Amino acid sequence: MSTPPPAVVWFRNDLRLRDNPALAAAATRGPIIPLFILDDGGGPRALGAASRWWLGRSLAALASELAALGAPLILRRGPCLQVLRDVAAESGARTAYWNRQYDAASIARDTEIKAALTDEGLDCHTYNGSLLHEPWKVKTSAGGPYRVFTPYWRAVRAMSANLAPAAGVLPAVVGAATLRSERLGSWRLHPCQPDWSAGFGDWRPGEAGAMARLDAFLDDGAADYVHGRDRPGAERTSRLSPHLRFGEISPHRVWAAVQSAVARGDAPEPQAEAFLRELGWREFNHHLLFHFPLIQTNGFNPRFADFAWREDTEGLNAWRGGRTGFPIVDAGMRQLWATGWMHNRVRMIAASFLVKDLMVDWRRGEAWFWDTLLDADLANNVCGWQWVAGCGADAAPYFRVFNPVLQGEKFDPSGDYVRRWVPELARLPNACIHQPWRAESDILAAAGVRLGETYPFPIVDHGEARNRALAAYERL
Repeated sequence: MSTPPPAVVWFRNDLRLRDNPALAAAATRGPIIPLFILDDGGGPRALGAASRWWLGRSLAALASELAALGAPLILRRGPCLQVLRDVAAESGARTAYWNRQYDAASIARDTEIKAALTDEGLDCHTYNGSLLHEPWKVKTSAGGPYRVFTPYWRAVRAMSANLAPAAGVLPAVVGAATLRSERLGSWRLHPCQPDWSAGFGDWRPGEAGAMARLDAFLDDGAADYVHGRDRPGAERTSRLSPHLRFGEISPHRVWAAVQSAVARGDAPEPQAEAFLRELGWREFNHHLLFHFPLIQTNGFNPRFADFAWREDTEGLNAWRGGRTGFPIVDAGMRQLWATGWMHNRVRMIAASFLVKDLMVDWRRGEAWFWDTLLDADLANNVCGWQWVAGCGADAAPYFRVFNPVLQGEKFDPSGDYVRRWVPELARLPNACIHQPWRAESDILAAAGVRLGETYPFPIVDHGEARNRALAAYERL
């Protein structure tokens, strides 16, 4: 029996072998050519610096696993359509497989590619490899998209009651003849000018790292998730977000693992439900971006089109550098720069400070997070910022202005988080670590804190800034 022509498997944000629908389907047909294309000019937007760091290491992990199976990963740089044509011509492939993406730019690109390749005689097969449910399958009773999370989650939860377990079995992969591949190092994915990735070493990109992270969470963090997830000083969140963003683990597999933990009695059901709801929030953001693509750059609420955002370069730079004078905000921004990640509760506090205390356009903050977050996901990033700013679907009420002092005292009561990331305040007592400007001079001296020198005074008066923001919002 003759060997069928090879099939191209185009990897994108699905850098894994298990529970990968496109790979599994292709592997049943015969030999495959695993391909990753770096196309800086295609797709929704160019990757940020932190995401490029993660991508480089995730591709290295995927390449190692594929090489062990005898199917080396082919790396090519250039326009996706041209690269796919070249690889098909060089290999004799007559089919191509990939998993779908759901933002408008990717949909337009993929539609063009599929039409062109089909016209040239290639069969193209696409699958859902990144969401529990594709956006068009979750509908209101009127048949339209959801705009509010709670009813959306009820619908998704009901649809997911009998969700099939993720396929954790490694597909029987057969590699095709080796083609020319570019060197991963030549892509220069590692950040430079400056290289600020020294603190990224605690992360382990790749499918094995994703599974290790999930197992660690189920062994430790899941039992106290409801309370622990809001405590930035404790390691109680799953920290799966970058692994999900790059598709090193599928949401189906996470869902199945959590449900199995509940069935075994290893995870209390209320804690597990709270975590699954966070998976639902991720789905909701992708649902919104699919149905309302303009939110990538514009507020979901059109009344914000003419909102009076302030130009405050000095304040924006202080926020970026963790020098606002508000310890919980500064701790979060420094954690972000040092590790490429920020605790979710602190993301909300830091975002609220930028858009409401400083009244800087949410898009400025979203762009900074896009560049510095390892888990920078277009839907999550855009929708999260719009939620805080009050201009998104199902947004926080405009009058919700996080008080950074009260938020710090509530969620970091012992100051552990601030002490770790703002070490110049480490010797302050709990009572004043979240508002050092109110500490007595002898307490500051004993802690070695010189306001305005070793640590800044607050760059705004929160009470006055809150009133200014509320007045601007009310004018809408």
